Order: sequence, then C-alpha cells, then structure tokens
Amino acid sequence: MNIRKNESQLVCIAKFMAVPGEVDRLIKSLHALIPMTMQEGGNIRYELNQCIDDENRITFIEKWFDQKTFDAHCGTPYITEFFNEGKPLHVKEFEVTLHKELLP
Repeated sequence: MNIRKNESQLVCIAKFMAVPGEVDRLIKSLHALIPMTMQEGGNIRYELNQCIDDENRITFIEKWFDQKTFDAHCGTPYITEFFNEGKPLHVKEFEVTLHKELLP
C-alpha cells in the first residue's frame, strides 16, 4: 500500500469545551464565524460539530489550501476577537491540532 500525504492542504481540528451553561452562547459565537470564514480565499471546509455524548464539546473541522492561508485566517479580526473576547466567556478549555490528509 502506497500512502501519500497531501503536503499542501492543511486540516485543522479545533475542539472546544463550553463553560457549564454556556454551550448555546458558544455555538452562537462560533456560528457567527462561519459566513466570514467561508468567504476567505483559502478555505475549503469549515464545519461545526457537537459531540453526541457530551453536548458541551464543540468541534470545528477545517480544511485550508495551505499553511499560509490558515495563518492568514488566524490573523483575521473576527478570529482574534473571538479568542480574545468570546473564548474567555464561553470556553472552559480548548485544543487546536493541525494535520495533513493521508491519501491512498
């Protein structure tokens, strides 16, 4: 089996644990990021998901054209505003990991 890495595109998995009682506000603030992000030139996929077993766990699965476009996304005013102002109010903990897609 020949496994190849998609070396240019970047996959980001951003996991958030809501502060107890704040999950609806967290989802609302994350939903607000979607329309602006979908307009970014390097965005391929940007989907928000809620864990079936724990509704306080919210996950973005993102796909970007490359590291450069992802980095530009992270520097946009609406993303920095969320992490500086929204996250402290609604997020108990979070983890962001970056991946490369494995192709057959």
